[in-house]
Amino acid sequence: MALLKKWRDMAYSETTDKGSLQRLWAAYFEQEKVVYARLLKEPDRVFGGTVKELAEEFGLDIMTMTGFLDGINDSLKTPNPIDEMEEDTAVSLDFDRETLYKNMVAAGADWLYELPEWNDILDQEQQKALYREQKSSATVVKAEKVYPNDPCPCGSGRKYKKCCGKA
Repeated sequence: MALLKKWRDMAYSETTDKGSLQRLWAAYFEQEKVVYARLLKEPDRVFGGTVKELAEEFGLDIMTMTGFLDGINDSLKTPNPIDEMEEDTAVSLDFDRETLYKNMVAAGADWLYELPEWNDILDQEQQKALYREQKSSATVVKAEKVYPNDPCPCGSGRKYKKCCGKA
């Protein structure tokens, strides 16, 4: 069975009690924070190797590393083959800085996008701009409805029904 399926079965189990799942996720988030802090301290280094080697390098168990690889995959320059990944699968953590930051914002992971290590990679203005860009990309803007007797939005000065609203 592929590692990703094992991870998801464990992390999103509907049969495990809520307390156990909360402890699993709390421990995962703490370990994830440590791994990201290390990656951000060396942003130009491309960490790579097998899943098992990376887990050992970061001091994680295989399942936690699998969860981490699942979470970072959308931020990588070249995604890893996470669906069929096994312990001996070669993976890379070559992340795109801006994409990673925006994905952390999108996930609502303030414990990650507020890591002090970001300050050495992106200045405050860049962080604010990326934050705003990500937040606004998820905002749905509903266009105002134009009624027949409203002025036409084309700027002609005529009523909508006598201008662009003609069928």
